[in-house]
Amino acid sequence: MSRRILIVRPSSLGDIVHALPVVHDVHTYCGSDVQVDWVAEEAFASLIEMNHGVHRVIPFALRRWRRELLHRATWRQMAQFRTALRARAYHTVIDLQEQLKGALVSALARGHVHGPDRASIREPLATLAYRGKHAIDPQQHLIDRCRQLAGKALGYTSDGPPVFDLVPPPLTAAQARPYVVLVHATSRPDKLWPEANWRKLVAYFAAAGDCVVLPWGSADEEARSRRLAEGFAAAIVPPRTSLPQVASLLSQARVVCGVDTGLVHLAAALGVPTLALFTVTDPTLAGVARASRCAADLGGNGEVPSPEHAIATMQRLSAASLVG
Repeated sequence: MSRRILIVRPSSLGDIVHALPVVHDVHTYCGSDVQVDWVAEEAFASLIEMNHGVHRVIPFALRRWRRELLHRATWRQMAQFRTALRARAYHTVIDLQEQLKGALVSALARGHVHGPDRASIREPLATLAYRGKHAIDPQQHLIDRCRQLAGKALGYTSDGPPVFDLVPPPLTAAQARPYVVLVHATSRPDKLWPEANWRKLVAYFAAAGDCVVLPWGSADEEARSRRLAEGFAAAIVPPRTSLPQVASLLSQARVVCGVDTGLVHLAAALGVPTLALFTVTDPTLAGVARASRCAADLGGNGEVPSPEHAIATMQRLSAASLVG
């Protein structure tokens, strides 16, 4: 009988990307008979399904349910989620969310729940749900925190670079010439990079003969993409599309540059030359350089990188990817 492991990491996009190497580690160190299931917010389920080492993704909709708590359909969907979660027993449940919401989901599952101890976790109240509590250094990259916690829960020590095992679907419409992707959007305004700086990057790549793709996810972001593309025939504002298709777009790019946001972390996990531009957050804890030798971080902790430094770094990353 297969040994079943449940990973609880519902959100967010970048944090799920950082947790994905745990799947490869579990299969590497726990034998061929192990099955890995994953609980995730419905918006990110398709990302996890791109990792073929995951046996089953159990989606739920906490963000939507919070907004629609008085609807009868919400309570019906919550009951269906609980039934799906408890449909099988697990050898080990690993809560990688480090928050109360992850602990509550983990407690619903049938299995011994493991998580960080009180000194290691973001929300100490969550530890009440854990049967196994483990000391994890919080001052290290999230990739390493997740891998270390899973190893302690399952009795192994992970080694080597992280392996994400993401296989995006084929592109529905391939670009006719090389292209770069500039990811300007993020959920936090203080993480944004000045539009004047983005325009300099668009001008540089357009002059170099590249297409410049400017993806977006909201009306405000679409408007910004169109402002950045204005006056440049080489700049493309694509239609909004699914997460798997965005992953495919990123995977074929010559280089990706963006702020500290989920799509940039996804690009690095796909092995694409990737530059992350940090403004207020700390790249040592959540940068892209930990994901790939073809990725780099600039700025952070109040330092805003210049477009000239960004261009020089992307030139280096592109050259290194061709050699490797």
